[in-house]
Amino acid sequence: MPELPEVETIRRDLLSRVVGRAFSRVRVLPGAERIVRWPSPAEFARTLPGRRIEDVSRRGKYLLFRLSDGRYLIVHLRMTGAILHRPKDAPDDPYLRICFSLDDSSELRYTDVRKLGSVWLVEEPEAIVGKLGPDALEGVTPQTLRSLIEGRSASIKAVLMDQRALAGLGNIYSEEALFLAGIHPRRLAKSLAVGELRRLGEAIREVLLEAMGHRGSSFRDYVDAEGREGQHQRHVKVYRRTGEPCYGCGTPIERIKVSGRSTHFCPRCQR
Repeated sequence: MPELPEVETIRRDLLSRVVGRAFSRVRVLPGAERIVRWPSPAEFARTLPGRRIEDVSRRGKYLLFRLSDGRYLIVHLRMTGAILHRPKDAPDDPYLRICFSLDDSSELRYTDVRKLGSVWLVEEPEAIVGKLGPDALEGVTPQTLRSLIEGRSASIKAVLMDQRALAGLGNIYSEEALFLAGIHPRRLAKSLAVGELRRLGEAIREVLLEAMGHRGSSFRDYVDAEGREGQHQRHVKVYRRTGEPCYGCGTPIERIKVSGRSTHFCPRCQR
C-alpha cells in the first residue's frame, strides 16, 4: 500500500500539473463502480465536469483535491491504486478504472489492479478524513506520542500503524522508524519512556523525509504521477531483508508476526 512518502510524492507531482485545470469529462469504466463511494458513480461523473481544481493536499494516505465549488474530491489508493497524469492521446494504461479529462487536453487516470481504492466527492473532507490521527510528518513530538500510547496495551508497531492514532505510516515505514529508534516492534506501547519516545519521533520524521527524497518505495505496484517507480526500496534497513546482515551490527535480520503482519527487525539493535 502506498504510504505517506508515496502519496506525498504524487501530491507534489500533481500540484504544478493540475491546479487551475477544470474537469471536462469523467468516465467511470464498467466494473469500477464500487470504487466511487459517494455519490453514485453516475452522479459523480455528471457533477465533476466544469469544476476547477484549486489545490491538492494530503492527510495521511489520502489525497484531497479542493474544487472551485467548495467540494473535495478525495482519493485513497489503498494497496494497488495509482493516479497518473497523461496527455489525452497517450496509450491506454492497464487497469484503468476512472478517467478524468481536463481542459488542457490532459487526463488524470486512476488505475487499480485489484479495485480496492476509493474516491469520494464530498462537501466536507472531515466526513472522510476526520477519523484520522495526527499526520506522521507534522509535529510528532514526545508529548503527542505519549498521548497516543497512554493506556494502550498494544505493541508499539500496532499503534504506529493505526491510522486513528497516527496517519500515514504502514508496514514499511513503521519498521524502518522502529529500527532507527532502536525499539523492538513487540514492545508494549505504554512501556516506552520519554527518551525512547523522543528518539521514535525523530526517527519517524527522518525515515519519511529520506523516503520522500527517493520518491517513495516501489516494492510492487507503486508509481508516481508520471508512472515512474520510486527508489527508496534500495535504501531500506530492515523491511523485507530477512536473513540479510544488519547494516549496524551484522546480525541477520529476523521476521516475526506482529498483529498479524510480517515484521522485520534486528534482534541485537532492537532488544
